[in-house]
Amino acid sequence: MGTHDIRAEIDLSAVDHNLKGLRRLTGPSVRMLAAVKANAYGHGLVEVARQAAASGVHMLGVARAEEGIELRASGIGAPVLIFGYTPPDAVPELLRWDLIPTVFSAAAAEAMSVAALAAGRRLAVHVKVDTGMGRIGLLPAGRHPDGEGAAVPEIERIARLKGLSPEGIYTHFAASDSRDKTSAGRQFETFMAILSALAGKGITFPLRHAANSGAVIDMPQTHLDMVRAGIAVYGLYPSDEVDRGRIDLVPAMTLKARIAQLKSVPAGFPVSYAGTYVTPRPTIIATVPVGYADGYRRALSSRGVMLVGGLRVPVVGRVCMDLTMLDVGGVPGVAPGDEVVILGAQGGERITAEEIAGRLGTIHYEVVSTVMARVPRIFRS
Repeated sequence: MGTHDIRAEIDLSAVDHNLKGLRRLTGPSVRMLAAVKANAYGHGLVEVARQAAASGVHMLGVARAEEGIELRASGIGAPVLIFGYTPPDAVPELLRWDLIPTVFSAAAAEAMSVAALAAGRRLAVHVKVDTGMGRIGLLPAGRHPDGEGAAVPEIERIARLKGLSPEGIYTHFAASDSRDKTSAGRQFETFMAILSALAGKGITFPLRHAANSGAVIDMPQTHLDMVRAGIAVYGLYPSDEVDRGRIDLVPAMTLKARIAQLKSVPAGFPVSYAGTYVTPRPTIIATVPVGYADGYRRALSSRGVMLVGGLRVPVVGRVCMDLTMLDVGGVPGVAPGDEVVILGAQGGERITAEEIAGRLGTIHYEVVSTVMARVPRIFRS
C-alpha cells in the first residue's frame, strides 16, 4: 500500500463498464448525464469526470457551482449542469466557466437574465419542476397553493427572457427505485402534461429529462432526451427493488487499510473508550488506522465487520477518530502490516456498501459519499 495506511482504490474500468451498461439500456438516441456531485459520490470528482467523458457521457451533473469550477479548472470541457441553488449574482462566474444553472423561480431567472445581458451574453439554463419530490422546483397545477399552479406560466416567463437560453427542463423521481412504480408513474404523467401545456404555447426544450438511476434501469418510457445516472455509475444498485437482471453493475470503490499493531490480550480486557467492550476470552486485538474522521462511522462500534486474511472479523469497542480495533484471534498467521478490507472483497468474502448501510440504518449512497477527503484515492484503469 506504499505510504498510505488507508486508501480508497477506485476502479475506473468499473465506471466505464457501468456507463456502457447504462447506455445499452437507453440506446444511442438518448443522451446521458453522469452525476459527479459530492466528489463523485466519494469516488473522486475530476478523475471520474474524465472517465465519464471518455466513456461517451454527454453532460456532467454537480450540486454546486464550485464543483463545476473545479472541473473546468482541471481542463474538463464537457457541459456541466448545476442541480442545486445558484444565486443570480453568480452569473459572471457561470459565464466565465461555462456552467449551466438550474432555475426554479421566475424572479431569480429574471435577475440572471439581466446579469447575462449586462455581460453581453445569453446564459443557458435548465428549468426544474417539482412533480412530487418536495425539494426544489416549480409546483404544477394541483400542488400549488394558488390552486391553478404556477409552473406553466412561470416557465413561460422564463422561456421568453432575452438573456437566457432555455436549454433543458427536468424533474426528479422520489421513488423510481421502489418495486411499486405508481408514484414515479404519476410524477412522469404530471411532467409530460406540463410539457404538453408548454408546447401548446409554443415553448419546447431541446433536453427533457426525468430518469435517475432507478428509472434508467426500470422505466424506459421515462428516458426522453437525456437520463441522469448517479449511484449506478459507481456500481451500486439504487435499491434492492430494482430489476438487477437488466444490468450488471460493478462497484468501483474498495476501501483498504493495514494492521498497525497486534496485541495478545487476556479475557476481561477492556477495548477503547469507556471500556464498552470487554474480551470474553483470550484473543488478539488488531488496531487499524481508520476512524470516524475518515468516514467510518462511530455507530459501527462493536457492530462493524472488516476482512483480514480473507475472513470476516468484528469491530470491537468504540470506533475512534483515527483508529478502530478488531478481534483477529481467529485469523491464522495474522501479522502487523496485513491488509484489511473495510469495503470490498478479499479472498472469497466481500463487504458491500449495502451491508455497511444496513448496520447503520442508512443507505449505501451515504456510505461511499462520506469517505473523507483525507483518505487518499488511488485510481486504477
